[in-house]
Amino acid sequence: MNATESDLLGRIPTELFVAGKWLPGSGGTFPVHDPATGVVLAQVADAAPSDGAAALDAAVGAGRDWARTAPRRRAEILRRAFDLVQEHAEDLALLMTLEMGKPLQEARGEVGYGGEFLRWFSEEAVRIDGRYGASPEGNGQMVVTHRPVGPSLLITPWNFPLAMATRKIAPALAAGCTVVVKPPALTPLTTLMLTRLLEQAGVPEGVVNVVTTTKSGAVCGPLISDPRLRKLSFTGSTEVGVRLLEQAAGGVLRTSMELGGNAPFLVFEDADLDAAVDGALAAKFRNIGQACTAANRFYVHETIAEEFSRRVTERVAAMKTGRGTDDGVDIGPLIEPKAVDGVAALVDDAVDRGARVRTGGARGEGPGTFYLPTVLTDVPPDAEVMRQEIFGPVLPIATFASEGEAIELANSTPYGLVGYAYARDTRRGQRLIEEIETGMMGLNVGVVSNAAAPFGGVKQSGLGREGAREGILEYLETKYTLMPSPYA
Repeated sequence: MNATESDLLGRIPTELFVAGKWLPGSGGTFPVHDPATGVVLAQVADAAPSDGAAALDAAVGAGRDWARTAPRRRAEILRRAFDLVQEHAEDLALLMTLEMGKPLQEARGEVGYGGEFLRWFSEEAVRIDGRYGASPEGNGQMVVTHRPVGPSLLITPWNFPLAMATRKIAPALAAGCTVVVKPPALTPLTTLMLTRLLEQAGVPEGVVNVVTTTKSGAVCGPLISDPRLRKLSFTGSTEVGVRLLEQAAGGVLRTSMELGGNAPFLVFEDADLDAAVDGALAAKFRNIGQACTAANRFYVHETIAEEFSRRVTERVAAMKTGRGTDDGVDIGPLIEPKAVDGVAALVDDAVDRGARVRTGGARGEGPGTFYLPTVLTDVPPDAEVMRQEIFGPVLPIATFASEGEAIELANSTPYGLVGYAYARDTRRGQRLIEEIETGMMGLNVGVVSNAAAPFGGVKQSGLGREGAREGILEYLETKYTLMPSPYA
């Protein structure tokens, strides 16, 4: 660890943030590691259930005043938070690289993406509207308004520690909701730094509360069952999401669930191969493949499969693996040792079933949690790598013979977050938009995320949407009032 990194880490808060104060956790501390080296970066407060209860108390206590705060005032605070994120962009990027492992250039990209949610929802805060009009029968005037849902629990994942926090916090605050944020234990430091910036931006006491913990169930369970909580937003695995939905059902909570994915990537015989290869690399290897939007299953028309595979393999074989702070690194470490074990098991299973390793297919050297960027061809449909979310730098390729077969393969999963397709035929593109069962789609593009676009999936990939106008609606209740007609 160099002096710049040590200086940054010395400036990052490591305590809980409750009711506008930084406090030690009641459960001691836990270490945060650099996955590229195994070095402990910081010891962070480990919240106990009592800390979670205090955070909800603070959110409830601040709820009425924040809901009544003028939308313009809320907008100005979010805009100041955006400006502060830009001002501290290099620190945030380096911090993400240290605790999560992604290459520094990608971390800089996440700062831009994550900051946009603060700017976007600062603009949406003043656009919460309603409507007024006569009832169809003419016997009254109907007024439809929107009001904040109320105190919200936001559970964020480790893979995009800034963007996933801003994507939830910004619309909640814009809508007038107070929040309790539970960051991931693997990458809590970025959220803590963001919290300090929100504090500096003027967020009032109790509006944003942050509890870091290694005991998620023990801390979050009582909050979910507390009748004062009115909203739960979670990003993570479908398995955990299902359990949270079961818990949320008891209080009939509003829920937003951004869950697992198994994204298909289709390349048709008329595709621009250069563009398809570029898109494949962007869709697969962004964030070291550790993204719910990562392309997981590559289906290429049988007439061009070998050429596509050759070009992809050539590019992947040239990728540099290493610590994300090093120059020229394309692939950083996976988040923890069990992630490497999981990826290795998927590749071994595919090879055992007949897949061919074109490049990679092995663990990386050194003390960190590395797996080499990998291309597999001749992957059979029953291989686990085509059935499970990989969450690693592995690109498995299979073939198809017709458009109908490609669509059937794309839809042959319980997940439906995002799909990608490359084809020049515009009518085929229209059919794919209609037929592929996903909440999002990239047609001749490999990256779809944008703060101004609704992010979310169908089937077991989740409920609700984040980002765009839809994102703020997730934190608003609709209220209808009937008044007598002024002409009665």
